[in-house]
Amino acid sequence: MKPGFSTIMSAQFFSSLADNALFVVAVELLRRSAAPEWQSAGLVPMFALFYVLLAPFVGAFADAYPKGRVMFLSNSIKVVGCLMMLYGSHPLLSYAIVGLGAAAYSPAKYGILTELLPPSLLVKANGWIEGLTISSIILGVVLGGLLVSDAFYDNLLALSIPGLHHALHSPVHAALGVIVVVYALAAIINIFIPRTVVPLRPMWKGTNLGPLGSCKALLDDFVTANSCLWRDKLGQIALSTTTLFWGASGNLRYIVLAWSAVVLGLNTTQSSSLLGVVAIGTAIGAVIATVVVRLERAASVLWVGALMGAVVVLMHWVNSLFWAVPIFVAVGLLGGYLVVPMNALLQHRGHTLMGAGRSIAVQNFNEQACILFLGLLYVWATKLGLGAKTAMSAFGIMVCSITLLIMLWHRHNLRTHGEAIARDLEAIEQDHHRQD
Repeated sequence: MKPGFSTIMSAQFFSSLADNALFVVAVELLRRSAAPEWQSAGLVPMFALFYVLLAPFVGAFADAYPKGRVMFLSNSIKVVGCLMMLYGSHPLLSYAIVGLGAAAYSPAKYGILTELLPPSLLVKANGWIEGLTISSIILGVVLGGLLVSDAFYDNLLALSIPGLHHALHSPVHAALGVIVVVYALAAIINIFIPRTVVPLRPMWKGTNLGPLGSCKALLDDFVTANSCLWRDKLGQIALSTTTLFWGASGNLRYIVLAWSAVVLGLNTTQSSSLLGVVAIGTAIGAVIATVVVRLERAASVLWVGALMGAVVVLMHWVNSLFWAVPIFVAVGLLGGYLVVPMNALLQHRGHTLMGAGRSIAVQNFNEQACILFLGLLYVWATKLGLGAKTAMSAFGIMVCSITLLIMLWHRHNLRTHGEAIARDLEAIEQDHHRQD
C-alpha cells in the first residue's frame, strides 16, 4: 500500500469508533429519559437523512477540494452534533447533525482510495478499510456499552478531577464527553492525509450561475451521475446489492438491540456486545473475500446475500445466547464476504464513469435512501405494535427475496449484454495484471 494509506486508516478507525459508540449512547439516553420506543428506532433514519438530502452536493464537494481537508471538516461537524447532544438538544436532532458530518465524510473517505491506489489493489484496500471499520464497530459498540454503565461513571468520579461531576453529571453525559474527544482525535489525524496527484474537479460547470443556478447545476450533475451508474450493467448490480445490504443492515443494527432486550432480557451494555459479535463475523468475511475474490469476479458472490437473509430468519426460533452468538457471527461473516467485493466493483465502475467523489455520493444516496425508507417503515410499524422478533424475520425474508431477484437481473444482463459486460470485465482484469 502507498504512503498515506495508514493515515487514512487511522482517521477512519477513530471516526467510526466514535460513530458506533455514539449510537449506543444515544439509544441509552432515550431509554433513560423514558422516550417512546419509536424514537429509539428513529435514530437510524435520522442519521441517514442528510446523506439523502445532500447527496447531489457532497460528492462534488469531495472532488472539488483536497479530501483530507473535507474529512477534517466532516469530523468537526460530528463534534458539533455530539456537543449538542451533551448540552441538551434532542438526541434525534443531534444525531442528524452527526449524520450530516458523516454524509460529507464518506465520499472523501472512499474516493481517496481510488485516487491513491490502482484498480488491482481496490479489493484489498476495501478489505483493509472495511476490516478496520468493522474492528472499530466492534470496539465502538462495546465502548458505548461500557461508557453508559454506572461502573464506568463511578470510576471516573473516583479520579476526583475538579469540576468533573458538575460538567458530566450522569453516565450518559460522561460517555458523550469521551466521544467528543475521540471525534476530535480523528479530525486531527485528517490534517495529515496527503494530497494526491489527481486534479480537482470544479463543483459545477459554467460561470456566473448564482446560488440557485449553481445548486441546479449540481443537482443536474448528480441526477446524470446517478442515472449513469444505474444504466451500467455491472454498476447497477453492484449498486442494487450494496443498497439492499446497507439498507437492511443499517436498520438491523437497532433491531438487534431491541430483539436482545425483548427475547434475551439484556440491557444496553449487554446488548451492545451482540452487535460486536455480528461485526466480528463481518470482519472474518471481509478478510476471506479480500483473499479469495478478484474484482472481475465480484458478481459471483451474489448468492451469499440470499443465504445471509435465510440465516437471519433463523433468529425467529432463537431464545438463548447459546444459539444467538453463532448465528449472528454467521450473518456477519456472510455480509462481509458479500459487501467487500461488491463495494470494490461499484467504486471501480463509478471512478471509471464519473469520478470517485460523485460515484460514492451516488452510492451513499441510494444506500442511505434505503436505510431512511426502511427505517421510517420500521418506526411506523413499531408505533403500530410490531415486535422486534417479527421485524427480524421480516428483514431476513426481504434480503433473501430481493437478492434472488438481483441474481436473476444479472443473468438477464449476461444474456442480453454479454459482450459489453465481458469487455468491461476484461478491462478490469487487464488493469489487474498490469499492476501485479
